Amino acid sequence: MALDNLDTLGMPDIEIARAAKMQRLLPLAEEKLGIPSDALVPYGHFKAKLTFDYINSIQSNTDGKLVLVTAVTPTPAGEGKTTTSVGLNDGLNKIGVKSMVCLREPSLGPCFGMKGGAAGGGRAQVLPMEDINLHFNGDFHAITSAHSLISAMIDNHLQWGNELDIDPRRITWRRVVDMNDRALRNITIGLGGATQGVPREDGFDITVASELMAIFCLATDLKDLQARVGNIIIGKTYARKPVTVRDIGADGAVTVLLKDAIQPNLVQSIEHNLAFIHGGPFANIAHGCNSVVATKTALKLADVVVTEAGFGADLGAEKFLDIKCRQSGLRPDALVLVCTIRAMKMQGGVAKADLRAENVEAVTEGCINLRRHIQNMREFGLEPIVAVNHFIHDTDAEIEIVREVCADEGIVMAVARHWAEGGAGAVELAEAVKAQLDAGSAEIKLIYPDDASLEQKIEAVATKIYGAESIVLSAEAARSLREIEKIGFGHLPVCIAKTQNSFSTDPKKLGAPSGHVVEVREATLCAGAGFVVAICGAIMRMPGLPRHPAALDIELDEDGLIVGLA
Repeated sequence: MALDNLDTLGMPDIEIARAAKMQRLLPLAEEKLGIPSDALVPYGHFKAKLTFDYINSIQSNTDGKLVLVTAVTPTPAGEGKTTTSVGLNDGLNKIGVKSMVCLREPSLGPCFGMKGGAAGGGRAQVLPMEDINLHFNGDFHAITSAHSLISAMIDNHLQWGNELDIDPRRITWRRVVDMNDRALRNITIGLGGATQGVPREDGFDITVASELMAIFCLATDLKDLQARVGNIIIGKTYARKPVTVRDIGADGAVTVLLKDAIQPNLVQSIEHNLAFIHGGPFANIAHGCNSVVATKTALKLADVVVTEAGFGADLGAEKFLDIKCRQSGLRPDALVLVCTIRAMKMQGGVAKADLRAENVEAVTEGCINLRRHIQNMREFGLEPIVAVNHFIHDTDAEIEIVREVCADEGIVMAVARHWAEGGAGAVELAEAVKAQLDAGSAEIKLIYPDDASLEQKIEAVATKIYGAESIVLSAEAARSLREIEKIGFGHLPVCIAKTQNSFSTDPKKLGAPSGHVVEVREATLCAGAGFVVAICGAIMRMPGLPRHPAALDIELDEDGLIVGLA
C-alpha cells in the first residue's frame, strides 16, 4: 500500500520508511539540483557519492544560506533533532525554497545499543532507512580500517627495531571499533612471545570518537586530509618528543583508504528532497557535526542548507560554532532550537512512564532548560527560532506554556508536525526560518579568542554555556594542558567531552543547574583534527551496552525483512 494511503499513527519508523516509494537518485539529483549523472558514483539505485571533480567544478557558485538545527538538553524520551531537520527541509521545499539537508551518519554502536538509528522518524525520514543505519556506503568501515592501519604500523615499528625510539608506555593512539563494547576499554596486547609483538597496555574507543573521524569531518579535500592525518600525534619517544603518523609513514596509505569515503553521500527524504549524509562524530565525546565537505558543497548547490549539531545546544551547537565554524569559515544564517513538551516535562521532574498525562506545572518548571539554551545561543549572537516538535499527547495548555516562555524571551516559536504530516506539517516552521533568512543574519561571536590559554577556553565554555561557577583540573589534566601549550598547540579550540544529559557533568542534574564545578580529568591533543579534548566527569570514549540493548529486538522476519530497527 502506498504511504499516502496509510494511517501512520503508531507505525514503527521502519515500516513507514518501507512503505515510501523512492525515486531513482540520478535523475532526481539532476531534476532537483542540476547534478549531472556522471558526477555521481551510484551505490545501487537510491544512494550515491558525489565526485570531487564535480565539487571542484562548482566552487564559483554563489553560496546559499545555512540553517543550524540544535536542541534542548536530550532526554530518554528523544527530542527528534534529525527528524526536525528532515521535516524542515521538506517544509522549505514545500514553500518553494530550493533547499537540502546535511546530516551525520549513524554509528552501529548506538543502533544496537540504546540510542537507536539516526535517519529521522515518521514521515520525516531519509531513505533507504535500513541502509543508512546499517553500514550505509561503508564510510565508517573505511575510517575504522584506516585507524587500524595506524595502530598496526605503530606496533610493527616497535617489532622491527623501533628506529624512532617510541616509548611503548607513552603511545596515546588507541584502537577503535564501531560497536559499544565496554570490555575493550582497557586491554593488554603483544602477549605470546617475541614473534607476537611488543607487550603493552592499549584500549579501544568507539569509531566515532577517533581523531580520524574528526579529521574526516573537518578536512576540505584529499590534500588537506593527508596533511591532517600526518599531523596526528600517536605518542612520544623515550626523550618525550612527539611522534606523528607522518613519522611512521602511514599518512599516504591512510589517505588511500579514505579517498572514496570522503566523497559526500547523497540520498533522498520520503518526499524526494535531497540530503547529504556524511561523517558522524558524537557531540558528547567529539565535535558532533557532519563533514565540512558536505556542508560547503550543499551551499554551492542549494539556496538554503539545513544542518544539525549533535545532542543539546550546549554540546553540539557550541562545538559547531567554536570548532567547525572557527576552522572552516562557515557561519549559520539562522538557528532552530528543537524543543518537545515531553522534554520539558522530564526537565520538570516527570518520569518517562508518566509523560502522556497532561502536566502544565512540570512544563512550566522544565522550561528553565529551554530558557538557558536560548540565552546560550545569544552568547553567540544568534536569535533562535524554537521548534516545538509535536507529539500526539501534547495538549494545547502545555504548548501554550512554551509559547508564553518564547514570547517572554522575544523568540519566534513554531509548532512542527512533520513526524505525522511530513513537509506540510513543517510549513509554519519553514516560513519562520525563511522570514529570518530574508531579514539578514547577525554577526556570529565565538565564545573565546584563539590566543586565550587552553584552561581559559575550557573555563569560558563551562561558565558561559554550562552555567558553572568554575572548573577544576586534575593534576594530569593540568600537566597535559601545559605540555600541549609548550609544544605549540595552545591556539587550538577545545572540545569538551561530557555527559549530554545535563548542563553539568552530573547526568542527574536536570533543568538549568548553575554554580557547579566542572571537573576536567584528562586533556588530549588532536593535532590533526585541530582541537584539544577535555574529558570531564565520568564520560567514556567507548560506550557500553545497556541492560536491554536494542540488538535483542532486531532480527529478520520470515520474509527476510528487518524488524526492530528504530
